[in-house]
Amino acid sequence: MTQPVLVYGVGVAGIATIKFLLRRNIDVIAADDRINEARQAELRKLGIDVVIAPVSHELRDLVDHSQYVAPAPGIPESHPVIKAALSQQKSLKTELDIAYEWEAERVGGARPMVAVTGTDGKTTTVLMAEAILQAAGRKTIACGNTEIPLVEALDMDVDSFVVEATSFRLAFIESFRAQASAWLNFDSDHLDWHESMSTYEAAKARLWRNVRPTDIAIGVSGELAVMKHLQNAQCRRRVVGGSGDYRVHEAMLVGPQGEIMSTSDLRRALPHDASNALVASALCVEAGLATTTQAAMALSNFVAPHHRIEFIAESKGVRWFDDSKATTPHAVVTALRGFESVVLIAGGRNKDLDLAQMAIESGRIKSVVAIGESAEMISQVFAGKKPVSTASSMQEAVEQAARVSATGDVVLLSPGCASFDWYGGYAERGDHFAGLVRQFISEDRS
Repeated sequence: MTQPVLVYGVGVAGIATIKFLLRRNIDVIAADDRINEARQAELRKLGIDVVIAPVSHELRDLVDHSQYVAPAPGIPESHPVIKAALSQQKSLKTELDIAYEWEAERVGGARPMVAVTGTDGKTTTVLMAEAILQAAGRKTIACGNTEIPLVEALDMDVDSFVVEATSFRLAFIESFRAQASAWLNFDSDHLDWHESMSTYEAAKARLWRNVRPTDIAIGVSGELAVMKHLQNAQCRRRVVGGSGDYRVHEAMLVGPQGEIMSTSDLRRALPHDASNALVASALCVEAGLATTTQAAMALSNFVAPHHRIEFIAESKGVRWFDDSKATTPHAVVTALRGFESVVLIAGGRNKDLDLAQMAIESGRIKSVVAIGESAEMISQVFAGKKPVSTASSMQEAVEQAARVSATGDVVLLSPGCASFDWYGGYAERGDHFAGLVRQFISEDRS
């Protein structure tokens, strides 16, 4: 009798994995460190009882009696279930491997997959690539680290996949492969999940572990870690940015095929917007899934997702932007490079990262408003460099930023930290900020 699969972690990806396996008549054992009643009820309907917070000997038995362990993305490298699986020489398969192994055996052959990883910018680039493939007439879907895991997307009526591949999903892969894949950048993040920067980098590098000579690997110029691994990728390679294969030249996005489009035709053309657009174009064009004309058509209509340097309003010559998704210093630096005179609102719950990196672009900063648990750390980063004030609430932060801004300035909420000190997530933080800004401007005009 075939042993069941142990799915550890029953959030969105975990439950999607359970449903995927059950549809294929594979027995499942589910476990998690904690579970809410709604999740438990959902699993009961599937005939699954969840083992909650198993102690060490129970965990060893669960692993021992499984054919392999499927950890959900939220289960970190240091978790006891990972250690138990490794010590018992059981395979670890994230949803990417599980999905790919089934897709590879699909009648009629596997459908095309393109994938994107990186510390920042993944979601936007994935959505750009999805838009390009849709413009090319394909029934495609953005999946992986989106609202739709790849295992769920596999059973949908689509003909191609654009996979957002986080390090959490890449960390243990043995078989997953995308015929076109891009690594955008690499910087400190997720050290609460990975045991070290080296294991974080190694997880990202697994994106190119299983490439075939006909596949295409894409890296961004100037990203040292990315370019190091790109040189070792055993497939066709393309470089984006700088003097690379895909680049900005005389205000045009260009590739090996020639001009793609003018940067002025992008809805927003900050430096990272152009870079992400080039990566998305390279993914789709080099994979033979779209033309440059189709890429240009899609990109000219593309609107970036919320909370990513999102314009809120302008009043008295001051523009206000919500970049609440920027939860790392690297992301803050990227945002700052799009502007010349910034009143920066930064802080929150630090993810054990070096916040001093924010000061790299301090020449673009006029003043800083520090918020949240890390307000003191933010103040120290800019002490002696820029004026810094501390706000005890988001409303106070908006008021302080308004006082120090003037015509031509940008007020930018780009925290460089997680939101969980004051909010339930970055979207809640961004929405609150945007609402306060609109209220402040409305009252200021009345």
